[in-house]
Parts: sequence; C-alpha cells; structure tokens
Amino acid sequence: MDASTSIWSECLDYAASSNVGLRRPNNQDAYVVSLAGSQADFQERGHFFIVADGMGAHAAGELASKMATEVVSLVYRKRLDQSPPEAILSAMLDANYQINSRGQASPDFRGMGTTATALVLLPTGALVAHVGDSRAYRLRGTRIEQLTFDHSLVWEIRAAGQMPDLVPNYIPKNIITRSLGPNRAVQIDLEGPHPLQVGDTFLLCSDGLSGQVTDDEIGMVLSCLPAAEAAQALVDLANLRGGPDNITVIVVRVTGPQLVQEAAVEAPGNRQPSLIAAVHPMIWTVMGMAALATVGLLAMGYLLAALLGLVVTAAAGIAAMTQRRSAANRGGPIEPRRFGRGPYMACDCTPSAPLLARLTDIVEQLRAATAGENWPIDWAGFDNCLARATAAVQAENLTEAAREYLRAIMVMMSQLRQIRGVKDA
Repeated sequence: MDASTSIWSECLDYAASSNVGLRRPNNQDAYVVSLAGSQADFQERGHFFIVADGMGAHAAGELASKMATEVVSLVYRKRLDQSPPEAILSAMLDANYQINSRGQASPDFRGMGTTATALVLLPTGALVAHVGDSRAYRLRGTRIEQLTFDHSLVWEIRAAGQMPDLVPNYIPKNIITRSLGPNRAVQIDLEGPHPLQVGDTFLLCSDGLSGQVTDDEIGMVLSCLPAAEAAQALVDLANLRGGPDNITVIVVRVTGPQLVQEAAVEAPGNRQPSLIAAVHPMIWTVMGMAALATVGLLAMGYLLAALLGLVVTAAAGIAAMTQRRSAANRGGPIEPRRFGRGPYMACDCTPSAPLLARLTDIVEQLRAATAGENWPIDWAGFDNCLARATAAVQAENLTEAAREYLRAIMVMMSQLRQIRGVKDA
C-alpha cells in the first residue's frame, strides 16, 4: 500500500479490474486510478479515476485508450491554474488532439479513437467528464443511477424523440457518435458535481460490462459486496454472459465522513473561476422588483419613472457582479455551478426474488457445466457459499443470499481461470 492509498483507507474503498473477455484477442480497454497524495492535493484536485475503451484495427484501439487515460490524468493534475471543471475539460481536449495527431501521422493508426469516462471526487462532490458509451454510475442506498449519457446511435435517436424505449433490432447498438481521436473537434460532457454521502458507490465501466449485465444486477452487486469483490463479480458475470468484449470496471465507495465533511470546506486561495460566487439575496430582490416596476411603468406611459426604475435595475446588477467578483477574489463563499442533466437512467436494485433467480440459474449452469468434466474442482468452498445462501433465503435475508450466491460464482470462476491457465501453459 503506497502513501496516497494509506491516508485514504479509512474513508475510501476502491478496486479496478480489466479483462480481455472471451472473444477478443487483445484488451483495448485501459484505466487509471490516481488518488490525492495529501489533504491539500485533495482540496485542489481530488481523487481521479478514468476508464477508456479503444477502437481501431490492429493495435490502434489499444494505443488510443492508453493515450487517453495517461494524458487526461496527467494534464488534469498539471493544470493548477484552472478550476477542476476547466482542467478536466482541457485535459480531455488535449487527449483528443494528441490521439488525432497520432492517427493522422500513421496509416496504421488512422481513424483510431476511444471512449473516455473520468470521475473526480472533489470537496464539492463528484464531477464526471465523458465522451462515448463507457459509463459512470452512482449507487445510493438501493437506487442506482447512470450519470452519463451514452453517445451512441440508439441513445441519440431516443433523445431526439424518434424512437420508443424498445430498440428495434435493425438499429445497431454498438455504433457510437462521439469519441476521442477520430476528429479534431469533439464535444465533452461534464456532469455534476454531485454532492457526496457516506455509502455512495461509483462505478466506471466499459460497455463490455454494461452490454451484458443489467443495471439492476450491477446495483445489486455493488450493494452486496466490498469494492474488490464487486469488481471481480461484475467481470465474472459479464464473462458468464458470453464475454464478447473487453471488460473494465472501477468501483469507488465513500466509506467515511472525511470526504463528505470536506465538501463544505473551501481550500484557502484555491482559484475556481468556473464557480459562481454567492450574492446577497436582497440584491436579487431589489433588482427583480425594479425590473418589474420598470415594465409596469412603461406600460402605463410613465417614461421618466420607468427610466428611474431602469437605473435602479442596472445599479443592482452592477452590485451583484461586483459582489461576486469580490467574493471570488478574496476566497469567499462560492456556490458550485452544476453541469449536465444527469442522471439519465435510474432503477431500484434491492435484492429480490427475480434477481436471486437469475443468480441461482447461473450457479446451476456452472455446476452442470463442470460436474461432467474431469477437472480438479474443490467443491467445498462453492458448496459452503450455497449453503449459506440457502439459509439466508430461508431467513428472508435476500441481501445476504445474493452476497453468498455471488461469492459461490466467484469461487467457481477463480478455479476455472486456474484450470484454463494450466491448459494454456
């Protein structure tokens, strides 16, 4: 455990995993986790996480995703003259420029691109920067929310009101409309900041997960397991559904009040030009009343009185602007500007009988698939998990039952990976 990890161990639980899947020859996904090195660093730049899913022939997609994660994380940390929203946006645009330039310089890499979804946990909350169809989720209690909008053909058509929720089979589901790299210009979505609460769990993932595991299943896994187990269970479930694509997940859970308490504390001297300084409510009241009076006086033909009202309105506006600038310059109270329109999807993920039925079906399929093989399976751990799951169902503790079914799946999948590794060797 390095220093940056240890200082946050009491308030942050996180894990990351990237898997090639079952049908791809190489892994074109990439991710970076960059925790703040100190309390001052957290105040200024927060904790940073990013997932990217590359596209392109040969090694192009792999290179694009690697460039995106490395460039965005590095540039974001370096742009200390900018506020976090400005810095993450400029870091994304810088990555787009570098990937595009690399693609233009070589025929082998021409047209390469990558999705990129970054999460920054800041004193003001969770900020997300996003392009493509990788996703950011937040689990709070038993409700999971998708914080990002998929830049895909399906989602864009649906947003335009041209298609019902049920997607016709003739609409390709894997065509994305935005990514880093293919074009010189790209539009980046900013979402948040979303204020933090203890227990909030965030997930970044490539579509190798979200294409195979439903939102309610994702939420159930996140709610039942610690971060490391949740990350592995999600990868296992995606592979058990066929694993047609690379699978990358980052799970981040707020476990202590330190990050939440800090949300109300501003770093002294921290420059945040994209945030809006607070203005005394009386100024807004005077300006609004003066503006209304001006309109009314004009309607009644009292031109001189209306002119006076206009002067008062303008004076109040100037006072508001002056107070904002003054408060910002002296490090006074500021209100974070809210970006984006998320969440875009939400559902309840309370462990239920239908969700448990899906898990038991997977468990039975695993047992049937391995029972007839002459493999050195240690059944004790698997059966112990199932026994605890059965007892939990009888006690009507569905959360515990789901947890044990998921652990049974992980126990079996771990052994199957070992057996496959021996065979491949």
